[in-house]
Amino acid sequence: MRQEPTAYSEAFKKCLDFHGHMCPGLSIGYKAARAGLDWLKENRAGDEEIVAIIETDACSADAVQVVTGCTFGKGNLIYKDHGKMVLTLLSRNSGHGVRVATRPDAFPRDENHRSLMQKVMKGDASDEEKSRFYEMHHKRSHDILDMADAHLFDIRAVEMKLPEKARMEPSELCARCGEATMRTKLETVDGEKICRGCAGL
Repeated sequence: MRQEPTAYSEAFKKCLDFHGHMCPGLSIGYKAARAGLDWLKENRAGDEEIVAIIETDACSADAVQVVTGCTFGKGNLIYKDHGKMVLTLLSRNSGHGVRVATRPDAFPRDENHRSLMQKVMKGDASDEEKSRFYEMHHKRSHDILDMADAHLFDIRAVEMKLPEKARMEPSELCARCGEATMRTKLETVDGEKICRGCAGL
């Protein structure tokens, strides 16, 4: 099994350590985040200088967090449930934005790889099939790391209104469960202020 290419050993290793395993999605997220930051001429966000908008909750999202420094906790990682391998980065420093979308023709569809993946995920794969799948999976992951950004992505400027910075809000107790809840997240139901969990949202 190959190790990470030397050119990626330090930066990509951090993504790998965070995510837990090597996969094509992690490689795509890593490359997309690096391409976006390069386009913006920005470094990794120390605080909220960069805003990242991800359109999938799959593996690539972990690499985006590591490379860009954008996280849910800092309020500068926004998730849109579109099921797309697309990343938008916005710079608070320059006001510029970039959208990095994975090209549909970036790499050919491999039915053998897909078939083996389904078997592995269902727990139906033999030891030989598992070994073959992981070998193919790792090769595909490394191939992505070696691809040129222009081959992998459609990269273009975007104009978007920057979201507000993360706000600290006081908490109030939910009238039903009694748990402390951010005041702005409470819902008024039948005259009571209750959390969204109790409201069934």
